[in-house]
Amino acid sequence: MAVVGIDNDMRREFFGDEASTDWSRKALERDCANYRHHAVDIRSEKALAPLFGEYNRDIKLIIHAAAQPSHDWAAGDPLLDFTVNANGTLTLLEMTRKYCPEAVFIYLSTNKVYGDRVNFLPLVEHASRWELDESHPYHEHGIDESMSLDQTTHSLFGVSKAAADLLVQEYGRYFGMKTACFRGGCLTGSNHSGTRLHGFLSYIMICAMKKKPYTIIGHQGKQVRDNIHGYDLVNALYHFYRKPGVAKVYNIGGGRFSNCSVLEAISLCEEITGAKVNHDYQEASRKGDHI
Repeated sequence: MAVVGIDNDMRREFFGDEASTDWSRKALERDCANYRHHAVDIRSEKALAPLFGEYNRDIKLIIHAAAQPSHDWAAGDPLLDFTVNANGTLTLLEMTRKYCPEAVFIYLSTNKVYGDRVNFLPLVEHASRWELDESHPYHEHGIDESMSLDQTTHSLFGVSKAAADLLVQEYGRYFGMKTACFRGGCLTGSNHSGTRLHGFLSYIMICAMKKKPYTIIGHQGKQVRDNIHGYDLVNALYHFYRKPGVAKVYNIGGGRFSNCSVLEAISLCEEITGAKVNHDYQEASRKGDHI
């Protein structure tokens, strides 16, 4: 079975050379004989059509993980953020509908589609983190997919991802396609090209190992982030592929087994590396950010 990769390394354009995925692409081409790479922009129907036309109905699964992934970066260039996240998703959906409508289409969405709605839950402040009140139904099992997307501040990134999320659902319902949105928190692992504006857990570890300064942004560093390892995420995607549905939506994360606040992440990275993380604090939190 052939694996076709589409990646034009825009991550380097977004965040600089340190965030490039080129090294990962080279490793795939070196180690996986059945991997075929195409440096194509997902926004371009002209570039994608020949590729989809070549494989056509032989395409069984599409995992769409291409994105401008940074909350902060989007505010500097909202047009590019939206065209990559929303228009790029629309183009991929149209290619799928036209050339391989029976394929399973999985979209890597984000919990940022909920905006700051989660900040209005009953939160309790502790020494190193904010925590949900133990009496709340979400405390044990987490937030389900019925949470509203309306009347909240999303960040521009959250809006572009929400637009794509809704498109994936609508193509499923309207055209009967096997689509799913997996709304992730912090996806991580040893292959993460962490950088200042994206991949906080990886980047804090980089700061500890390379003795680089780190800036905590708002909420006293007590904002909690859910982390899920790439292996576990891919395992979940595989199970959907084996038993797909139509227009499915899943909040996907590591839950209480693997969440941490920014302060706790810094402490853990210091403990693992034996090196101090030189960090400062920025009082103003990011617009629409989750506590």
